[in-house]
Amino acid sequence: MSKFLERIRFFPLCACCPLVAGVAAAQQPAASPAAPIVLRAARLLHVDSGVLLQPGEILVEGDRIRAVGAHVERPRGARIIDLGDVTLLPGLIDAHVHLFLHPGSESLQTAQESVPYRTILAVEAAKADLLAGFTAERDMGAEGAGSADTAVRDAIDQGLILGPRLRISGNAIDILGGHEDAIHFNPALRIPSNADYANTIDQLIEVIREQHKEGSDFAKIYATGPDKLIGGVPRTPYQYTEAQLAAAVEEARRLGTGVAVHATGEPGTLYAARAGVASIDHASQLSEETMRLMREKQIPAVPTFAVFEYFASNAASPEAAAREKALLEYKIGEFKKQIAAGTPFAVGSDVGPFPHGTQAVEMELMVRYGMKPLAVLQADLINGAKLLGWEGQIGALKPGYFADIVAVPGNPLEDITALQRVSFVMKGGVVVRQ
Repeated sequence: MSKFLERIRFFPLCACCPLVAGVAAAQQPAASPAAPIVLRAARLLHVDSGVLLQPGEILVEGDRIRAVGAHVERPRGARIIDLGDVTLLPGLIDAHVHLFLHPGSESLQTAQESVPYRTILAVEAAKADLLAGFTAERDMGAEGAGSADTAVRDAIDQGLILGPRLRISGNAIDILGGHEDAIHFNPALRIPSNADYANTIDQLIEVIREQHKEGSDFAKIYATGPDKLIGGVPRTPYQYTEAQLAAAVEEARRLGTGVAVHATGEPGTLYAARAGVASIDHASQLSEETMRLMREKQIPAVPTFAVFEYFASNAASPEAAAREKALLEYKIGEFKKQIAAGTPFAVGSDVGPFPHGTQAVEMELMVRYGMKPLAVLQADLINGAKLLGWEGQIGALKPGYFADIVAVPGNPLEDITALQRVSFVMKGGVVVRQ
């Protein structure tokens, strides 16, 4: 059994604890957001510089950070929360989640479970992610639930339910017979795709406009199809041409949004980089030219190791397991090349196929496969804030930023697994887990 599985195999039981805590936090009257709060801890990490303050304090007024330092002002009536031997960090960011997925057959759950039921599960998933320390996320496709993720985002923003700040896409966009099409079922049943079909430039533009009307923050496009290993090297069919992707990016730009792509290999990753997408998610195979463009345009790769490792450890057959492990090993080798080439990164786990609330393992895997802990935290918090469109508002412990704050035991610069043991969560100045 892999270390990853050992960490999450008891999740259905252990998850009850943070979920119960979340319910209690939702049911109990929260401290007034206007009441000043002073957080005190043994350490506070400035992620941009890597400087570790010892001790560290944060003054929170309303939903914003007002002061940060070894010692801060204590206004009259302020509530002092001494968290002890922990490190204060900005709230974590997951740039690739699926709130409308849970472990099990993705095709079957989207075909058999109603959208109302899946929305209830999405609400619970959002809560689990928040209580695990993820105060901001990007939902990369509602998997057939359409604008239901708009409803979840809006309910969170209105304070009706617990959850992270969300950027949402609605359904992903795909070609007929593409990556997310229901092509393994009896074709006579005509089960539709989990994504929205768009086969031409005109259809891409129409779908993006429809999704924007329904409340999407960005468009998610499947730029490549299923991977196949041929001679130990993945071969990945592209699904959209460079011209098609460029037209989608231009339409999204007109609407004030962007395009993120599922793109695992060449030439689809190159087409995406040339088109100027916001991020290339999975990015298992990037040519030198693709990496050069990503550096120049500051397009981050989002590796999503956690889901690859999960699939490799949970394959349906030995043959499938061997295939998934071979893909993972190839991906690890390519990741090391991407690091050496100076490719920008953001952090996304692709959580949904594995349990929500466990995705901080993504950062451990990025360290295991070649990045330094501080570089991973900077990819998560600095690049993540930029990618989600909240640069200057989240991702740092600075005056004027949202008071999205977590605490972890020990020092994450020495042990990145500390991020999997979040003990305190504040979002927008409200304590949601302590």
